Amino acid sequence: MGRSPVHAASASRLGDAHPRQEGPTDLRLVPPALAAWATAALMLGATVEWAIGVAVAGLVVGGALLMAGRNGDDGSESAGRNGDDGSESAGRNGDDGSESAGRDGDDGSESAGRDGDDGSESAGRDGGDGSESAGRDGAGGSGRNRTDGSGRARWAPWSGVSVAAVLLCAAAAAASAGLHGADLRRGPVPELARQYARVTADVELTADPRLTRPRVKGDHVAPTAVLLKGEVRRLEKPDGSVAGVRTPVLVIVDAKAKPGGGGRYRSGGDERPRAPGAGAEQGAWLSLLPSTRVRVAAQIVPAMVGGDRIAAVLRVRSGGPPEVVAAASGAQRFAGRLRSGLREATDGLDADARALLPGFVVGDTSRVPVELDEAFKATDLTHLLAVSGANFTILLALFIGPPGLAQRAERRGLAPRLGIPLRTTALVGGVMTLGFVIVCRPDPSVLRAAACGSIALLAIATGRRRSLIPALATAVLVLVLYDPWLARSYGFLLSVLATGALLTLAPRWSAALQRRRVPPRLAEALAAAAAAQAVCAPVVAVLSARVSLVAVPCNLLAEFAVAPATVLGFATMATAPVAMPVAKALAWCASWPAGWIADIARTGAAMPGGGVDWPGNWTGALLLALVTVVVVLGGRRIVSRPRICAVCLVVFLLVVVQPPPLTRVITGWPPPDWRFAMCNVGQGDATVLAAGDGTGVVVDAGPDPLLADRCLNALGITRIPLVVLTHFHADHVAGLPGVLRGRSVGAIETTGFEEPVDQAEFVRRQAAARRIPVTRAVAGEERRTGGLAWRVLWPPPDTGLAPGTGPLPTTGPVPEGANDASVTMLVRSGGMTMLMLGDLEPPAQQALLRSPAAAELGAVDVMKVAHHGSAYQDPDLLRAVAPKLALISVGADNPYGHPAPSTVAALRAGGATVLRTDEDGAIAVACGARGLLVARN
Repeated sequence: MGRSPVHAASASRLGDAHPRQEGPTDLRLVPPALAAWATAALMLGATVEWAIGVAVAGLVVGGALLMAGRNGDDGSESAGRNGDDGSESAGRNGDDGSESAGRDGDDGSESAGRDGDDGSESAGRDGGDGSESAGRDGAGGSGRNRTDGSGRARWAPWSGVSVAAVLLCAAAAAASAGLHGADLRRGPVPELARQYARVTADVELTADPRLTRPRVKGDHVAPTAVLLKGEVRRLEKPDGSVAGVRTPVLVIVDAKAKPGGGGRYRSGGDERPRAPGAGAEQGAWLSLLPSTRVRVAAQIVPAMVGGDRIAAVLRVRSGGPPEVVAAASGAQRFAGRLRSGLREATDGLDADARALLPGFVVGDTSRVPVELDEAFKATDLTHLLAVSGANFTILLALFIGPPGLAQRAERRGLAPRLGIPLRTTALVGGVMTLGFVIVCRPDPSVLRAAACGSIALLAIATGRRRSLIPALATAVLVLVLYDPWLARSYGFLLSVLATGALLTLAPRWSAALQRRRVPPRLAEALAAAAAAQAVCAPVVAVLSARVSLVAVPCNLLAEFAVAPATVLGFATMATAPVAMPVAKALAWCASWPAGWIADIARTGAAMPGGGVDWPGNWTGALLLALVTVVVVLGGRRIVSRPRICAVCLVVFLLVVVQPPPLTRVITGWPPPDWRFAMCNVGQGDATVLAAGDGTGVVVDAGPDPLLADRCLNALGITRIPLVVLTHFHADHVAGLPGVLRGRSVGAIETTGFEEPVDQAEFVRRQAAARRIPVTRAVAGEERRTGGLAWRVLWPPPDTGLAPGTGPLPTTGPVPEGANDASVTMLVRSGGMTMLMLGDLEPPAQQALLRSPAAAELGAVDVMKVAHHGSAYQDPDLLRAVAPKLALISVGADNPYGHPAPSTVAALRAGGATVLRTDEDGAIAVACGARGLLVARN
């Protein structure tokens, strides 16, 4: 057979520019992998007897089918044998899904079953005329896939061997899952946990310690604790006996820093001394490395959530640093120095880059603030902060070259430029994979990322895209058998779905877009983002009960910055131990793409129409999958019509951005000439006072930065001359980053009572980071901006003494708590008056009535009811102000019973119309010819 003209002109048998033709996609390993996955998920909670029974049944039946398939009536062997003549094909597939006798030889050429002189593949490959050669399935029909003439795979009829493979893999998964599940139920640890016993245990850490995320609970931020995953190796029971065990547990260390002095109630510019040694105890626990063994005295309790990989929880009431009984291994100490060098090199960067770069490189999210973490979740960019196979693939591609070019003369990458042979390059890639696992910690998520990254390594080494599906199936099968708990992991499910989408849907969608004249690079990026989002969205909806409409554009925009941020981040980590100045320079370069990604996340999360609520269950997931299929099928027709595409794009942008002028026309929100607006921020307070076009004074920021930011965006607020924080409770100040983001802010005014201390420090840090001055509000202060004017009624001037340490001032008592120190304002705008009481409680409300400011407290038009409408209200104050409209900012289904029925009844009895954000949503008030006009959103 003669050679083609292209190959004849080349000195290479395969041709310099054209790799060998690929066969059809091999899907035979997919059913066994899925069977193992499902069996492992079910058997983890089953008894040992059930697991053994399933394993034995699968082994017996599968073995019988396998023997029957090998001794069929026609005398030929299936699954990789030749046809009717019974001879073996040179290129049959091995048991592991890879090619055996037909694999590449040492000299780079293929052995028996390699490409023929004419460029076509022989013995088990497509012939020159496009038909299958003698190596295809025999008449008996094996479980392998055949082609339909177009090179695409189609399923062949199932044979006994195919069913046997599924049953044998299921049996192996049942045995592995049964053993892992039994580990959690046997031994003394589960029994002692049911008794809530106090024990002394030696725990070997299996992952990096981490802090719990601070969460706003009512008026405070829940204290953080240190979480450590590990295995109990030695257990001293309450009776003094000692047992050697190996049981996985979660250790929760309540290592709290003492505040070191209370806040002071004062005015002026005095600063409170910072608490000495704050966080030192937590830092000692957080510095521990995986493989370190520590001894803890703890109370052992059952795990709160069943079905996890831990047998119990050890609650440690820490009174000091950890007691280390065995240091970490040498490899982990080296990896720890690399990670520490990365953190040190990023210390001088801005807050976003300092937080994100360690996350991009090694999955260290300890510096990521809550509001940025929530923004990444809202835009489905969280995968960038986890140890990801995609990020590791970027490094492999940088070193070896992009997939599909590994066997071409023009293949790119550092390895071919350095003259490294292909096989040596693949070996170095394997070493990089091992190093990746060690540096990023060998926990399940890292192993999953390494396996997914190795799939890309296979493509790079072979130049075959279609070999990736069996590689993915192999990775799933091996990982599930090695660690059955991955079968119940949402992270594992999302990784497999995303990888499968990138291997199957993305290439087809990219080709379809290119046929419609979309530029190749843009088509590939858009297809990859859309494919991953389409298959992962139903699972994400189950986890978050929300569907992001901005996920695809945000991922598309972030994709261009991920590669430089990741590569420069790894370079920073590699150079930090030997040349810190160079590492800091690289980190500074990496801060630009990292900052770009942070801006994308925050911008997408702040979009008023950035997401829609969705049922957070599997019924909702199926519904979303159906909607996705409809959108994809409809999109195929729309893409070929540019005008319709343009219209759809404009409509999408309007839905997501919701520009205030258009929103006002369609929804009536915000109403024209609105004066006061109460945002719906859940269980907290956030009110906006209109001060001109795009300008507003913000009183309190609520508990959630995203909700505060969205409310201000919907109101069209871009300039804030003053932010007033009535007091430092978390439900009034935790949303401050969302208020400050992207807006011009003149100053922040607060109460002088700086408690809670940690939240007062939080406000001060936020202001200092943006160079915003912080002032103190005192009674008698008057201000005006535009048509807006207000007077501060409370708190009164103070004596400069801490609460309860001296005589009371003449104007009122020293507040006993933060609520009674709330800044209270009487606001006038457009002929209306509004009384804003913060969270004042009856003692301060009574003192306010006795103060000189009481002379101004006549009837008001609008009142912001104190303390979310709690039952603690002074009836004399309610009668004195007699509001026409009472607004209550409260969260739905809050555990405090706010608003109290007695308070609502008292307000209505006084003639007030009562509106509440949990039922009415955001509320805006305007003044019309017939009185107050109210709009709800």
